[in-house]
Amino acid sequence: MRTLVKETLEKIGQSVTLNGWVDSIRDHGKITFLDLRDRSGKIQCVGKDLPKVTTESVVEIVGTVAKRPEKLINPKLPTGSVEMQIEKVIVQSLSKELPFPVDTEGYEIDEELRLKYRYLDLRRPRLRRNIKVRSEYVQAAREYLFTQDFTEVETPLLTKSTPEGSRDFIVPSRLYPGKFFALPQSPQQYKQLLMTAGVERYFQLARCLRDEDPRADRGFEHTQIDLEMSFVTREEVMKLIENMTIYALNKIGAKIATVPFPIITYQKAIKKYHADKFDLRTESEKKAGILSFAWVIDFPFFEKNKEGNWTFTHNPFSQPRQEHEQWLLEKKNIDRILTSQYDLVCNGFEVGGGSIRSNRPEVLQTVFEIMGYQKDEIYRKFGHMLDAFTYGTPKHGGCAQGFERLLMAYLGEEYLREIQAFPQTGRGHTSIMDAPSELDEEQLKELGISVRQQPKAKTV
Repeated sequence: MRTLVKETLEKIGQSVTLNGWVDSIRDHGKITFLDLRDRSGKIQCVGKDLPKVTTESVVEIVGTVAKRPEKLINPKLPTGSVEMQIEKVIVQSLSKELPFPVDTEGYEIDEELRLKYRYLDLRRPRLRRNIKVRSEYVQAAREYLFTQDFTEVETPLLTKSTPEGSRDFIVPSRLYPGKFFALPQSPQQYKQLLMTAGVERYFQLARCLRDEDPRADRGFEHTQIDLEMSFVTREEVMKLIENMTIYALNKIGAKIATVPFPIITYQKAIKKYHADKFDLRTESEKKAGILSFAWVIDFPFFEKNKEGNWTFTHNPFSQPRQEHEQWLLEKKNIDRILTSQYDLVCNGFEVGGGSIRSNRPEVLQTVFEIMGYQKDEIYRKFGHMLDAFTYGTPKHGGCAQGFERLLMAYLGEEYLREIQAFPQTGRGHTSIMDAPSELDEEQLKELGISVRQQPKAKTV
């Protein structure tokens, strides 16, 4: 049976079989030292007349675990008090020379090269740690939500193109030529429909896809902890998200500056920090890697776009503040209407956002009318929501936590892609695979699509 490297501490004097990658080789002529790495750690292995092997090759080593002499103990290695006396080495997969080293932090390596060989880049200790911490945070968040009687529900990835703030990724339909699916920018509409369905407490690890220019904390794809609750107030949703965040961060060993999280209005945030995303940490807290949270509330519901027309500041499904609902229905004082939106910020990042939602068809319809949509267009794009709200939909609200940004702050990473296993590059290319790519003529013909020559897209 295979033994993990970390288990060798308990198997001194025993013959064991290890499997892993060759981390380093030191050939001293008559004797060779080989460091073996697996998911649990590294161990020094010592042998003679070993077969030809290179660093990063995959090997199986059979041998006896022995205590190191006191003077040769390596205190920097958890297994530094033992070593493996090699009896046999089986080379399972020989590695050629790597295009870059994987024993450094990796920041100095060109991004395109790193992501072309992301399967090698992920061998880097820093990235292995990041992916492991991500998994532990998600597990802890799930644990907490299950204790609060939530049900995990998956929502579709093939859905309808509707205006939600960003460009949609479009998927052509083979069975319905000339018609298209859209990949979800968020599960917003489906999770509200789950409240109509009586699920009451829903969550999922939601994949969200938005065709917007990549930047340091944003890519085409991201994952969020998405949840929705029925029969709740704004304060109840905020408290639950806050408790979930504290619980999960405690599990991964993060330190939080202030609990409970302070609450500030949008108006005060703009006046004091000139932004609705701000960093409350002191210099000493920054050096100590502490996370500082705050809630931002009472956002304007509407703002003017470049064309001078009204559009929503966050999403159109929010409920206006109760005292402003009549203004909305009468389309009065539009610039003064506040929404029930709440955002969670941490160390200068927006790491969560949600609202109490509209559950009355006349309110949702009026929002789109204020934005300039005609009645037939509203029903064509959102008739399913308006119809659902006529069958008894409870008051509900929720939040989406951008935990990848939160982990960026915790792990001290500058780019979102350092928290994802296979991210897009800053130029919007998919890791490893050459995507986006052209389709062959047969595929295009089957989809009923012809491609016109387009100007070259600008480099971002």
